[in-house]
Amino acid sequence: MVITGGEGDLGQAIAGEFRTAGWQATAPGRMELDVTASESVTAFFKDSQTDLLVCNAGLVRDLPLLKLSEDDWDAVMAVNLTGAARCAKAALRGMLKRRSGHVVFISSFSALHPPAGQAAYAAAKASLIGLGKSLACEVGPAGIRVNVVLPGFLETRMTAGVSEGRRGQVKSEHVLGRFNTAEAVARFIRSLQEDLPHTSGQVFQLDSRIS
Repeated sequence: MVITGGEGDLGQAIAGEFRTAGWQATAPGRMELDVTASESVTAFFKDSQTDLLVCNAGLVRDLPLLKLSEDDWDAVMAVNLTGAARCAKAALRGMLKRRSGHVVFISSFSALHPPAGQAAYAAAKASLIGLGKSLACEVGPAGIRVNVVLPGFLETRMTAGVSEGRRGQVKSEHVLGRFNTAEAVARFIRSLQEDLPHTSGQVFQLDSRIS
């Protein structure tokens, strides 16, 4: 299996969960797999046999749209949306030959309930939901599954810069009064892979916010 954005806390948690279960899990960072570069993606997947791809690479540029530069917009789209589609396309070539495989896109609660200042990120993550559902229809007849996971707010290096005020506000939106964890998300993805072989085209929100 391959987890893009593998150097992050969630990527490492997913890799660890699957390795514990005996999987050969590859979690490349950007130096090994640059999802924004076609040649990097092509070379990485050229000779690999990927049974499960988790598109986890992400980038945030939180600014109101009127203050967001085109370069920042393009960067967010390149990693979160185009990069995910590029990796899925590359991995699917082998999956289609074997007529088996599973692609999991990591989206966000912001895709469904975008806050102010996350226009680019929310647009990219919402597009992943559409991409996942359409792709599930395309490759389902070949026995390949595609699902979308919304982990929720996680206490990771990526969210370390979120202010205490904002963090408290987000936590108050959870009916359980607590955040999800990267380890719990990893366990869910493993269960989705191993225990739900007939599930595809679905969107799973894993925190306790009411959508």
